[in-house]
Amino acid sequence: MYEEYKIEELAPWLVIIITLIGGVLRVFALGNKGMWLDETFSVWLANHSVADILQWTATLDQHPPLYYLLLHYWIALRGNTPYNARLLSVLFGAGTIPVIYLIGKRISGVVVGLAAAVFLALSPFNIFYAQETRMYTFLMFNAAVAIYALVRLLTDSRSVRPIGSQFREYLHAWRSSGPVEPDIKGDFSYKDRTHNQSGWRAWFYRHRWLPIQSIETDLAWVVFIVFSAATMLSHNTAVFFPLATNIFVLGLMLFQRIKKSESPPAFQAPSFGNWVKSQIGILLLWSPWIFAFIQQASRVDQEFWLPKPSWDTVAWTLRSLLNASAPGQANQVIMMWILCGVLCLGLAYYRKKLSIFIFLATLFAIPFLGELIVSIRRPIFIDRTLIWITIPMFLLLAAGIAHLRINLLMIIVLGILGTNYLFSTGDYYRFFQKEDWSTAAGYVANFAQKDDLVLFNSNFVEIPFNYYFKKYEDMYSIQVEKHGVPLDLFDSRILEPKMTTNDIPELISLLRGRKRVWLVYSHNSYTDPMELIPQTLTSQMKLIRKRDFYGGQVQLYGTP
Repeated sequence: MYEEYKIEELAPWLVIIITLIGGVLRVFALGNKGMWLDETFSVWLANHSVADILQWTATLDQHPPLYYLLLHYWIALRGNTPYNARLLSVLFGAGTIPVIYLIGKRISGVVVGLAAAVFLALSPFNIFYAQETRMYTFLMFNAAVAIYALVRLLTDSRSVRPIGSQFREYLHAWRSSGPVEPDIKGDFSYKDRTHNQSGWRAWFYRHRWLPIQSIETDLAWVVFIVFSAATMLSHNTAVFFPLATNIFVLGLMLFQRIKKSESPPAFQAPSFGNWVKSQIGILLLWSPWIFAFIQQASRVDQEFWLPKPSWDTVAWTLRSLLNASAPGQANQVIMMWILCGVLCLGLAYYRKKLSIFIFLATLFAIPFLGELIVSIRRPIFIDRTLIWITIPMFLLLAAGIAHLRINLLMIIVLGILGTNYLFSTGDYYRFFQKEDWSTAAGYVANFAQKDDLVLFNSNFVEIPFNYYFKKYEDMYSIQVEKHGVPLDLFDSRILEPKMTTNDIPELISLLRGRKRVWLVYSHNSYTDPMELIPQTLTSQMKLIRKRDFYGGQVQLYGTP
């Protein structure tokens, strides 16, 4: 009992330390790796006006605009260097650590909250995406806050009261004026403290201010509604978030109706009316994007770049989320078994609080299976879109640690898993490479001549090239013409048009009168699988130079 009290007392400081460690791991070597294609697209889009961001996102991208809008203002404040652009993702990634602690503490106590925070802080999967200028940690942060608000509602008997009733009572008490209460801690006195006050101080003292706890349930509803909508506006696959929460809450309502005489579960469902109101609120906040979402979903349904998921894909995704990696194949198997064992302990921990386990399992399984089911028609299954389901996964792992009960044993197992995470993170820092567009841009800038034509096999490819090439253009007044093949981005508003034999005459007409032509060639397996562009250039001109870079190749063609 004393030890539990001591941990409870130290918990806020431990959370701060864990969050700082997680933040340092996410910011370490942040600007060392090059910005790859998707990251530069984020920066390119964020550099537009708000109206253009909304327009380009709806017509070009497969994601909602909320992250790009935030990045727009962030870049205006900090700049668009790799370090500064990625720092926004770092902040959301680190900010999720104390939130998962609060979720764990609310549902199962301080130990579970702290262990879950450690897992998230050291997770290589989450560190990796915290170092990308993309929306994935933003998605996770919004989902975490929404989950925390929902957990508060499921553990608060007042959630059956009509939404807004606490706000109305608070407003009524605030408007009501009465005698100033005596300070019971000090000398008894009816001294009117407003007598010598004027202006805003008098206004403040004239009103009765109730404690924040008196409106915390209504605040939880507001937070749940706002951040659920923000989750859906962070990534389109997050439509599985309200699906998962509805399946659980409506199922809990049905269970409580059927099992009236049984002992109440760990979670208590809110009233049906309140739940319907919250879903209407989420829908209203998301509704401005519905039409664009349908358009984007239709384009993805017609064609998308992801391959159909296989059993190997599913296994790899689970390993990525769990980080069941360690030096050597045998060690990886051992680590996988350890993690599976800890997850089983988590199930045992919740055997008497089955509603909590079902809640966490639902949040994990519905998005995972949902993406797999949709992928039967059109593949959308990919690990990074599932980043937010590591929240329930880490909570289950943390419950497994707590089930060990013996403090020393808990520390040893958590230390083994944390050490494995740190080794994997170290490998990422040392060995993982991103596309090297800086080399590609520098090579062209070094040998470019006035009126050279620079071709790109994909409009998408032009964006990362320009991210690094612009500084050379400004510094050395380089004058070249750029054009996407088979279609240019600004003329066609198509990001990745595919090259066909019908486009060859148009490409040949682009080459007429040109003495030198550059080809920046990357991601061609999707846009030019038959390599028609370099074949056409070779038939019309002579290859003078070429330079491989990580992610593609630069070729220079000239007339004999």
